[in-house]
Amino acid sequence: MENNFLFAFLITLFAGLSTGIGSALAVFTKRTNTKFLSFALGLSAGVMIYVSFVELFPQATSLMSETNSNAALYTVLAFFGGIALIFLIDMLIPHEENPHEMHKVEDMEKKKNSKLKRVGLMTALAVAIHNFPEGIATFASAMVAPDLAIPIAIAIAIHNIPEGIAVAVPLYHSTGSRSKAFWLSFSSGIAEPIGGLIGFLILNQFLNPFILGIIMAGVAGIMVYISVDELLPAAEKYGEHHVSIIGFIIGMAVMAASLLIL
Repeated sequence: MENNFLFAFLITLFAGLSTGIGSALAVFTKRTNTKFLSFALGLSAGVMIYVSFVELFPQATSLMSETNSNAALYTVLAFFGGIALIFLIDMLIPHEENPHEMHKVEDMEKKKNSKLKRVGLMTALAVAIHNFPEGIATFASAMVAPDLAIPIAIAIAIHNIPEGIAVAVPLYHSTGSRSKAFWLSFSSGIAEPIGGLIGFLILNQFLNPFILGIIMAGVAGIMVYISVDELLPAAEKYGEHHVSIIGFIIGMAVMAASLLIL
């Protein structure tokens, strides 16, 4: 499993720093491509939900059943434990500074407001905090199931694009500098690989089939929560309902096809 370490770190770094895509969209474009974002967010949700229930959940039960007769019960508990973890983090982040409050590129052109200084910095911090468990999820997936890590990382990367916009907009208004807004927003994603590393260092000494099963079920819970609480509502807020649903279905279909091929 140690052979997967570098791969896990690099793919988690990729997922985290994809906030920079959203940052670049906010800083260098004039209008929000709502159809693209709605489709991409729906696609990401489809991948995450399909992988969670079709692959991670049953694999978690299978791993834990090697050493425990109550594997199904512990899988369910770990699944909802993952949901509880990320729900708690969401509750601790003030609503007005939550990175999942949608912004558009057009918001960059609104009149600057000095009151947004705190919001800009706190939004960057909120993204960093929120990316921490997502980093653990991506890193753990790459360590435990490398074949699933790439679609999971891509799905989380897509999910981070609107976060980059959400961070860049208030940071631009608080600093007046597009370059500062871009780099601060871009760097907020570094919490994702850091979270993955810390999670690995803590859990590595305890790894066995039962713990791996707990991790996989917890990751499934985190991804399902991200999909239903963030991705699909965000796609709806961009105003392209049918586009997001098409993306959702295609995401599941692509994931199903790739798993059949593999």
